[in-house]
Amino acid sequence: MTDLFEPLTLRGVTLKNRIGVSPMCQYSCAEDGKPTAWHYQHLLSRAVGGAGLTITEAAAVSPEGRISPADLGIWEDGQVPAHRMLTAGIAAMGSVPGIQIAHAGRKASRLPAWEHGPAEPGWVTVAPSAVAFQGYATPRALGEAEIEGVIADTVAAARRSIEAGYRFIELHAAHGYLMHQFLSPLSNQRNDGWGGDFDGRVRIVEEATRAVRAAIPDEVPLCVRLSHTDWVEGGWTTAETVALSARLKALGVDMIDVTSGGLDARQQIPVGPGYQVPGAVAVREGAGVAVAAVGMITEPEQAQAILSEGKADLILLARALLREPYWPIHAAAALGRAEALQVPPQYERGLATLGKMGRDAALAVPLPGLG
Repeated sequence: MTDLFEPLTLRGVTLKNRIGVSPMCQYSCAEDGKPTAWHYQHLLSRAVGGAGLTITEAAAVSPEGRISPADLGIWEDGQVPAHRMLTAGIAAMGSVPGIQIAHAGRKASRLPAWEHGPAEPGWVTVAPSAVAFQGYATPRALGEAEIEGVIADTVAAARRSIEAGYRFIELHAAHGYLMHQFLSPLSNQRNDGWGGDFDGRVRIVEEATRAVRAAIPDEVPLCVRLSHTDWVEGGWTTAETVALSARLKALGVDMIDVTSGGLDARQQIPVGPGYQVPGAVAVREGAGVAVAAVGMITEPEQAQAILSEGKADLILLARALLREPYWPIHAAAALGRAEALQVPPQYERGLATLGKMGRDAALAVPLPGLG
């Protein structure tokens, strides 16, 4: 039986437990795409809270790949020092720093999520085909050379991520962003080698994965986030996700982060506690690859049951960690595993009532500055 506080080793990287911070867009950058003090406090709070893996929000591989002008970026070397500040702080707090690298495609050039509407000023969006996401601007279809350029941008972003100190790389091919747009026949209407049948539609994900795996150190794990279904008739399916996941495993992918939806506003999602987990089970069993489970996982007992029942290898939390950055610490106490987490001595007095937790004096060391 896998324990929520059992270490997980992927290649040369070991997570201290099976709890990770899922990528969550913060829309808090200037147009230079550099991480800010907001990102520092947001991510380090979750690392201090006990998460074994802390993944940044989607970091754009090019300026036009941003969801909004306030998005995080990793498209140029000048952004690396600010990212290095994040990774050093996360690692100092005992968590593995991870990054999700992405291109928004036709869902780019928008205002932050709480404002809605197009960015002002915005830019021309791109996609596999000139098919708009409902209510958004019609994108320009990418030429074949431009698709190769997106792959090259993704590889360059992965190299910068390693230089910045990230030890877990995730490619975003879900939630209706560019790579997912290629996967789904609802958004990919091409009749060349990048569309049409299954082989054509998955080509960009396969080629980007192959190139990134070759560009990053062998000891660094590579993950791909996939929406296992579009929840729309005629769209991308769970069976296709399983087939692609098996191919990605053969290319050196260590984990599939299984989510769903985001491509088409007509989606009908049966939202409820753990509603994404069946997709993770299908991929884990069908493709024989490690998976991360997401989706309304809120209670410690629920997370533990998912692992105990062999449905996933890692639990990624999003909204639950927005509400409670110290969710892992409280989960350890709730599950009678208080000894499984070590806490900074600065916080020990406040956490003593939760049970006997170990003190990690190493967490008291001065953190890198914000300069």
